[in-house]
Amino acid sequence: MQNIPQDPMMLFSFVNMKLRDEYPTLDELCASLDIERSWLEEKLGAFGFEYSAENNKFW
Repeated sequence: MQNIPQDPMMLFSFVNMKLRDEYPTLDELCASLDIERSWLEEKLGAFGFEYSAENNKFW
């Protein structure tokens, strides 16, 4: 994994910024950053965030 934030709120912000500015899908972000999608969804899901493919962001 590249230098991605471990703090849930920082990770939430980081991921949404990347999705907004650089990646059209969560799968492309995960492939580019070499992280498991399931890990990311579980990590953010533990804090109540859910990915919306339609909006291409967590909320």
